[in-house]
Amino acid sequence: MPEPLCDIGLIGLAVMGQNLILNMNDHGFKVAAFNRTVSKVDAFLANEAKGTQVVGAHTMEEFAGLLKRPRRVMLMVKAGSTVDEMIGHVLPYLEPGDIIIDGGNSLYTDSTRRTKDLAAKGILFIGTGVSGGEEGARNGPSIMPGGNPAAWPHVKPIFQAIAAKVEDGTPCCDWVGEDGAGHFVKMVHNGIEYGDIQLICEAYDLLHRWLGLNDDELHTVFTQWNQGELDSYLIEISSHIFAKKDDDGQPLVDKILDTAGQKGTGKWTVISALDLGQPVTLIGESVFARCLSALKDERVEASKILRGPKLKPPAGDRAAHIENVRRALYSSKIVSYTQGYMELRAAAKEYGWNLNMGGIALMWRGGCIIRSQFLGKIKAAFDKNPGLENLLLDSFFYRAVNKYQASLRRAVAQAIKAGIPTPAFSTALAFFDGYRSARLPANLLQAQRDYFGAHTYERVDQPRGQFFHTNWTGHGGRVSSSTYNA
Repeated sequence: MPEPLCDIGLIGLAVMGQNLILNMNDHGFKVAAFNRTVSKVDAFLANEAKGTQVVGAHTMEEFAGLLKRPRRVMLMVKAGSTVDEMIGHVLPYLEPGDIIIDGGNSLYTDSTRRTKDLAAKGILFIGTGVSGGEEGARNGPSIMPGGNPAAWPHVKPIFQAIAAKVEDGTPCCDWVGEDGAGHFVKMVHNGIEYGDIQLICEAYDLLHRWLGLNDDELHTVFTQWNQGELDSYLIEISSHIFAKKDDDGQPLVDKILDTAGQKGTGKWTVISALDLGQPVTLIGESVFARCLSALKDERVEASKILRGPKLKPPAGDRAAHIENVRRALYSSKIVSYTQGYMELRAAAKEYGWNLNMGGIALMWRGGCIIRSQFLGKIKAAFDKNPGLENLLLDSFFYRAVNKYQASLRRAVAQAIKAGIPTPAFSTALAFFDGYRSARLPANLLQAQRDYFGAHTYERVDQPRGQFFHTNWTGHGGRVSSSTYNA
């Protein structure tokens, strides 16, 4: 058996796994590499890992034998049953106190199950979100670990060394919470990413189709936006995309088919929000917008027979219209993050997780896809008030939305008049108006439910928690149905 010299082992040599290994090597950690297709191990060592300390293994037994105790085994494999299969393969070579880390995009309920099942076998489990794509994995990702807290001290030095750093050197990695908390936070991160991307696409659609900006002008606008309060990775890469030309000198973005893909984390975020009773409408609309985009052939046929308003160039100062769209984008972004944090808070309460809301913003501040200047404002809000119920109740955010709401209303109205779909902008405005309304028409809704189903209602002139039923027709009975909350 080889002498155990490696600080950590990683299984799964796709691009993310390879880049994480090289990142760990850069920071002085000795890494054992294994892949189910062992030829990939040799290819990795002969090419990307040539000249490094990385050690390859050809069998699971050899791999486990390379690891210092407690053994730290990180899986970078496809989420779902593949993770369970790989855990099953490595378990016979581990002993109590060893650590398994799942760094894929696993569903948080799977991580909760794995934490408990492996703890019963004496194995410590971490389910960690890793964000930043290939570049982040290589140069510094955002890392969101959760699971068995006893494992954290053993992986903290490695994770915090390889993670992205904010301006003062603080790593974009800290312990998130128990069970599936790490993957839950990564899931919400990805959901917010869906929202950010959809909002940017709607801003692009308004600037391009309605205002008539060409791709060079869009590059200029997005470059300028990235120098202000919209400063973010996604705005930055959008500016680069508009500048990219195809081989014939034409803008490449205009040649890309308008059908969007997805891997499921946005959908999971929305399903979880529904389970928790949270109105995460903007991420929901972003998921549905991708679904609608996938109906390309149907949309092409529909476009031949379904008529909308004729697009007309808007009157007035074009620069003022561009600024209006920018403000609409910023205020909608605030709503999106507000909803994401509502889901995080509800999950913490439901599952007993002690989530550090400001710390999560810091973890997202660098390395990850949604990294932006904006996240520093969220951290500041929770530093000021750790018990903050809703971002819209923080002075920075309510002042910003109050200041920009007129622009959001104009953008939505202009989109409606032009026949340009803006589901994310529109739902951001609807949520804002709903959340700021002291009274909503749900009183009629409750009356209807009581009328047809005897579901009862509460009264404004009686204490909360008392439920009443009315015999609306004079023919009904006095028995009411049970009550429940969504």
